[in-house]
Amino acid sequence: MTENDIKGILSLINEPFTGKDFTSLGFVKQISYNGKKLTTELEISDKDFPGAEELKTQIKSAIQKAFPDLSEIEINFKTGVLNHNSRQKEFVMPGVKNTIAVASGKGGVGKSTVAVNLTMALAKLGLKVGLIDADIYGPSIPLMMGVHTSPGIAEDKGRKVLVPVEQYGIKLMSIGFLMKKGDAVVWRGPMASSALKQFMGDTMWGNLDVLLFDMPPGTGDIQLTLSQTIPLTGAVIVTTPQEIALADAKKGYVMFDKVNVPTLGIIENMSYYKSETGKIDYIFGEGGGRRMCAEIGVELLGEIPINSKIREQGDAGNPIVNSNPDESESLIFRDIAKNLIISINKRNSSGEQSKGPEIIIEG
Repeated sequence: MTENDIKGILSLINEPFTGKDFTSLGFVKQISYNGKKLTTELEISDKDFPGAEELKTQIKSAIQKAFPDLSEIEINFKTGVLNHNSRQKEFVMPGVKNTIAVASGKGGVGKSTVAVNLTMALAKLGLKVGLIDADIYGPSIPLMMGVHTSPGIAEDKGRKVLVPVEQYGIKLMSIGFLMKKGDAVVWRGPMASSALKQFMGDTMWGNLDVLLFDMPPGTGDIQLTLSQTIPLTGAVIVTTPQEIALADAKKGYVMFDKVNVPTLGIIENMSYYKSETGKIDYIFGEGGGRRMCAEIGVELLGEIPINSKIREQGDAGNPIVNSNPDESESLIFRDIAKNLIISINKRNSSGEQSKGPEIIIEG
């Protein structure tokens, strides 16, 4: 029995979310053989999905059939994310598998709060993650992540680069780390765009499964700079249920579509308020996010209720997913993170790649 024998068996069994086999996806991570015991570690989009044990049994049965002398077979799942293949991304940010823009059509929908908790949830699932505060004029990450230090400086291949700040196991970069408290960024668009490019290309990110960008609201310079600098894996759009927010969220979707960035899903924030008695009040309307997803044909990644603890922990610099991991809202964020990983893996396994914006000159 060899490693290739086991990989051959696993090439006949599909990962349930992508429909592709474990071997071709590169999801076979470890095979060890000790006496008559075989242990195999496989990556999967969601290791806790309802059919996980049944899938393990299927894999064990296939291996046992091929090698009946084995007395024990152990199958372990861990969360895995596929690489978004892009030469330009590899050139600008080598080692970063996926880049995700967390965006909104308008301000005030809780995009930054969602971004930090989503990043934290991905880390809790075992991924290596980073977060760039791309809102150059209104950086929120230093406060929400409780960071009061500046990034380091290192030398890489003869040039000086920034070293991200690390907090709660997450790599972070923000213009707020480079400013005095209370200072304002008074820059024209090209200067802000230049800062974002430096955060991408002149920062030592190392190996990351997912790097998220907390985008400024709207559809302006920063969004175009990001999509032109690297082909993004995709975008996640945050909205609230009311019509005015949805109208602007749709504009965000159209903007990303125009620059050839796929929208991986919608997150509806402030979906409802649940009282201590269990009564649900849809303060900003009901089902707006679902209707938008049905209209534009993208997935609703999740609905986040209103809870003062989310705001309080953000103000305290310790996001609720980290400070209160068993809180119902934290579990919702983790489900959203799982749905995002599935969406990323479906996209990356399909062979479809983001092309970046095309400039067409008509005469």
